[in-house]
Amino acid sequence: MQFTLIVTLLIGFVSLLYSTAGQVGGTAFLAVMSFAGLSAEQMRPTALVLNVVAAGYATWRLHQQRKIEWNLLWQIAIPSMLTAFIGGLLAIGGSLYCIMTGTLLIAASFLMLLKRRVDNIKVRQVRLDRAALVGAVTGLLSGLTGIGGGVFLVPLILMLGWASPRQAAGLSPPFILCNSVLALAGVLLSGQSVNPEAVFYIFGAVLGAMLGTCIGLRWMTDRGTRYVLAIILLFAGVRLLLSQ
Repeated sequence: MQFTLIVTLLIGFVSLLYSTAGQVGGTAFLAVMSFAGLSAEQMRPTALVLNVVAAGYATWRLHQQRKIEWNLLWQIAIPSMLTAFIGGLLAIGGSLYCIMTGTLLIAASFLMLLKRRVDNIKVRQVRLDRAALVGAVTGLLSGLTGIGGGVFLVPLILMLGWASPRQAAGLSPPFILCNSVLALAGVLLSGQSVNPEAVFYIFGAVLGAMLGTCIGLRWMTDRGTRYVLAIILLFAGVRLLLSQ
């Protein structure tokens, strides 16, 4: 029970940290569960459950504050949900999983740091076909990795000039929520199961999301949001690569 409490506290802490930047924490949830010794078959579905509850709360709060660009969200999320479900049905080996996900996260981190003018970005018009392609790719990665897709989506839409960092952070939780629900359905159909102690981890994830979302809405600037995102992505990517 004491070990479960420690894991719950760690999940709550990373959920708080990620929520300040509009993320949910799927990468860090996986890192914590790896530390806790969960089996590979339980890590992805458990991370997706945590994504659903944390992203659900963050989406509710962001909607109350009118921080979600719904028109852009649906253009990206609808195609992503189909590919997230397909990705959830597929199972990849642990080593390949960590290498693929870690490399993508590190690349995303450098994209965030190199985009110097993104803080004062002039938002461009979004083409429906490009939005659908971005959604489909990030949805597939979400289903394959169990991360949720927000860490892939945010750097992409910033690089394409579709949103400011704060607007992108507002899109991330509802996008993660949509993808994680469909990916979880695919994962469960593939035969993988959620860890029995997930109810404790859910409590930590929701509490962290509550605190982190409040901090992000009140005090985070565009530049601060971008730097926090970059640090989170870099840490998570290195952590996954070093786990090999």
